[in-house]
Amino acid sequence: MIVIEAVLDKSGVLRACKASGHAGAGKTGSDIVCAAVSVLLRTAINTLSGKEGIIINSGAPEKGQFWLEIDYKAEGKDFLYAVGEYLINGLSSVAQEYPKNCKLTVKNLGF
Repeated sequence: MIVIEAVLDKSGVLRACKASGHAGAGKTGSDIVCAAVSVLLRTAINTLSGKEGIIINSGAPEKGQFWLEIDYKAEGKDFLYAVGEYLINGLSSVAQEYPKNCKLTVKNLGF
């Protein structure tokens, strides 16, 4: 199972996301759940990279592991909010469609 944790600040802006595990919904290289999660996370990173006012750090230290940490300035807040909403909605859809293979937890830390 892929376990995903997204962290929002008090404004509902995405500040971090961590995914770990393997979906087990198909053979390696043709697992639809893994592909969906990977595409959503990579698209979010690519969309945020280089945007003014958004600072991202991310890594994938090994197969089945991914992390993303985000900081922002005022000029990047609205854009980051929108991308975060997109990412969480997409991951939520995958988790709802494949509950045996993907679990999403969203935490609001209020900092």
